Amino acid sequence: MDGLLAEVAAKRKAISDDQLNPKPSKYMRRGELERLREEQERKEKAEKEAEITAEKQRKEELVRKAKQAPSRPASYSPHPEIREGASLIPESSFNISNEETIRRLRSKGQPIRLFAESDKDRRLRLRALELIEEKGHDKQAGQNDFKKALEDVESVERELKNKNSKGKKKGEVELAGEGVLDLSLVKTDPDKLYPIIYYALKRVLNEWGEAMDERPEHVKRTTQGKLAAATQVQSAEYLKPLFKTLRSRSLPPDMLARMSEIVHYMQKRQYQKANDSYLRLSIGNAPWPIGVTMVGIHERSAREKISSDQVAHVLNDEVSRKYIQSLKRLLTFSQTKYPPEDVSQLMG
Repeated sequence: MDGLLAEVAAKRKAISDDQLNPKPSKYMRRGELERLREEQERKEKAEKEAEITAEKQRKEELVRKAKQAPSRPASYSPHPEIREGASLIPESSFNISNEETIRRLRSKGQPIRLFAESDKDRRLRLRALELIEEKGHDKQAGQNDFKKALEDVESVERELKNKNSKGKKKGEVELAGEGVLDLSLVKTDPDKLYPIIYYALKRVLNEWGEAMDERPEHVKRTTQGKLAAATQVQSAEYLKPLFKTLRSRSLPPDMLARMSEIVHYMQKRQYQKANDSYLRLSIGNAPWPIGVTMVGIHERSAREKISSDQVAHVLNDEVSRKYIQSLKRLLTFSQTKYPPEDVSQLMG
């Protein structure tokens, strides 16, 4: 009997131990899984709320310190060159609205406001940037010539008006009464061709400028009118190296001959022949339009046929390409103002 009681007591003790320290099971109830998931979500939510609270407190602390810190000087800027320029600007000499300041800063690709920057500091920073650009520190190289001419077309038109009101520029010669260029001078006396070509081209260029200036105001203000004026200004700029070469009488003989033909036929209003001479000057009439004169390591029988007057001068350098292209524009304008009697002489 005592043994039976001892066995029962041992069983009860084992059951109570199992209830107090249950053995791990490889299976879990769905309720336990839901409870664990909810506990994990509560823990993550609490961590996020703690991070948001800490970030908010940090920002409030930074704002409080910024308010307590002394104000920056008017010439402050993160760039030393801007600080140097801003220190030279009188505070009362650059008063513009905040909207205009923001517009100019955005057009320059600059931030519209730096941290803790006042409106006054922002205006001085803008002015310093503009002064630096005026000195040429931040200007981009290689600006488009046509865009530049288009931007300056209004000022050029005003200059042309002043020229017309004050009379002809010193040194210009009126060629209305002069005769046609004699092509025989190419072989007999080439030096006489330089002033004739110079003043003939100058005359056409000046007439082109006057024609642009004499247009009605509503035509000048259109997009097409501005493009036409910009083309004339650009051509005048491109022709400056050619005029300089003509004054110094240093054109190559083959180029002098082709330009003489262009001027001769232009004066006679034979624009088709003038265009042919222009093509010979620009791309040549040889089967090697890019100026190739040596086609191999061996001497060929037709090598001597590739002469210097068949080389494409328009591709020699950028300066030559520009003023030869402007010669074609002068021909086009001359054909428009002085059309030929025979329509077969019109350029295509």
